[in-house]
Amino acid sequence: MAKPSEHLIQLCRAAVEAEQQATSQPYTQEGWAPWIAAAEAFQQAVTAEAAATETDRAKLEQAAKKAVLHPVPAE
Repeated sequence: MAKPSEHLIQLCRAAVEAEQQATSQPYTQEGWAPWIAAAEAFQQAVTAEAAATETDRAKLEQAAKKAVLHPVPAE
């Protein structure tokens, strides 16, 4: 499985949090702008990290999302 960097996980977390904020309110372009910007930053970082580490881009994105959305509890 691909191993995303902590930076990539933080960007993914920011995008998820921005999505939750945006979708908790009625749609406005201004309200969704932070989510769109966070999602774009995450996607660009996934592409760059995949190229730099020669990792499959889709697997890297999935691993980052899994780490954020389904974290393994600390023991």
